[in-house]
Amino acid sequence: MKTKVFIDGSEGTTGLRIFERFQGRDDIEILKIDSELRKDPVERRKFINSSDITFLCLPDVASREAVSLIDPDNDHTVIIDASTAHRTEAGWAYGFPELSDAHLEAIKKGNRIAVPGCYASGFIGLVYPLIAGGILPSDYPVSAFALSGYSGAGKKTIAVYESEDRPNEFSSGREYALTQQHKHLKEMKAITGLARTPLFSPIIDDYYSGMVVSVQLYADMLSKKMTPAELLEFFREYYAGKKFIRVAEADDETAAGGFLAGNMLSGWDGMKIYVTGNEERIVVSSQFDNLGKGASGAAIQCMNLRLGCEEAKGLNL
Repeated sequence: MKTKVFIDGSEGTTGLRIFERFQGRDDIEILKIDSELRKDPVERRKFINSSDITFLCLPDVASREAVSLIDPDNDHTVIIDASTAHRTEAGWAYGFPELSDAHLEAIKKGNRIAVPGCYASGFIGLVYPLIAGGILPSDYPVSAFALSGYSGAGKKTIAVYESEDRPNEFSSGREYALTQQHKHLKEMKAITGLARTPLFSPIIDDYYSGMVVSVQLYADMLSKKMTPAELLEFFREYYAGKKFIRVAEADDETAAGGFLAGNMLSGWDGMKIYVTGNEERIVVSSQFDNLGKGASGAAIQCMNLRLGCEEAKGLNL
């Protein structure tokens, strides 16, 4: 029997990429709403409650509205929310199964799953293990910067980047969230267990997809002083057997060349981790596709785990 899937918000970037990943799968039946009724609450209620899995690819307010449309006696529909709305709410599994066995089990058994934000995925994939491993103090004043392709900025911004008469500044990297207010900061702090909100400087650049997130650390401020090579080995052991996480080799040619390109893993659904720097100042970095492990790829991974099928089915590893 096929799994009935409804994508609420199927015309957005994440929704479209989720739909694309279902092409060629014979175990999925897509429930398609009439485009003229895609915002009608009565029609949406019908589709949500008829589905086995509903993906929410919507703004936060619309995602909360969608959850309110679930019938009180409906105990079968699994909601996988790609918005910011439920990522730190009680009762919702956080969709990063590699973080711990508890995260994995919550996804496998949960009916409410929140997909991590793209920047948050890169940050949490680095900081959570360091705190869990007793290496990074939870009160460390963490700062991070990140580089992303423009596809994560939404349809209106994508249209500006791809227009022939775009403003000149769109041909350059543009730093934003200058007020230190970014929608991913809440989960970056809450999921890792940091005592204070991290400093965060994201940059959007003139390429379609891909991302690098980097966190800088003073070795003498860690709970356990470690060299870059030792930290690299720590990450290798922490993520051992996790097919979606790849840890660089100590002599990785990319890092050894002195550059980490934001678009290098575009189209791939995993995440690669690097440790660079020296014995005094260390940089830990994650490289991935903001539309892959940072969005729709992660959503499909969570669905596969919840259904009990092969974790990477329909994904590119």
